[in-house]
Amino acid sequence: MDGLSQRVERFLEQRNLVTDVLGALEAKTGLEKRYLAAGAVTLLSLYLLFGYGASLLCNLIGFVYPAYASIKAIESPSKDDDTVWLTYWVVYALFGLAEFFSDLLLSWFPFYYVGKCAFLLFCMAPRPWNGALMLYQRVVRPLFLRHHGAVDRMVNNLSGRALDAAAGITRNVKPSQTLQPKDK
Repeated sequence: MDGLSQRVERFLEQRNLVTDVLGALEAKTGLEKRYLAAGAVTLLSLYLLFGYGASLLCNLIGFVYPAYASIKAIESPSKDDDTVWLTYWVVYALFGLAEFFSDLLLSWFPFYYVGKCAFLLFCMAPRPWNGALMLYQRVVRPLFLRHHGAVDRMVNNLSGRALDAAAGITRNVKPSQTLQPKDK
């Protein structure tokens, strides 16, 4: 646990939006940043356990900061941060898909939203503890490399059928069937 407290202390020494807000609160209240951060984490955890709209809060945590960081990554000249956030979004999408099919069962568990929030925070953690990069390297990438040819063929087949269907629909529409403006 000592390593975690050291990482938290290093994070609180950095300059970013969270530490700026904590610094302003520290100046107004006289409480140290680490106690304010611990209180905020405790309140957030309790709200995720018992609060109304825990699902919304959890989804905001998993979406708002990563979206902001993704925009910053797009605007930066470095490609490395782009890769980190693209990887996060791939894992987030796969998690969202899995959650869609299991949400009815999982939402009955009392610690579901705390666990989901912890998982999303793990996925956006800085390197080398970045869960999205770990999951991508160990699960997503091997599955992709094994099956991407079949998926590409299926997508090409479906897109060809969709284009054929759209062309057939447009050929079968008579000029009298198009929408005409109504006369007053």
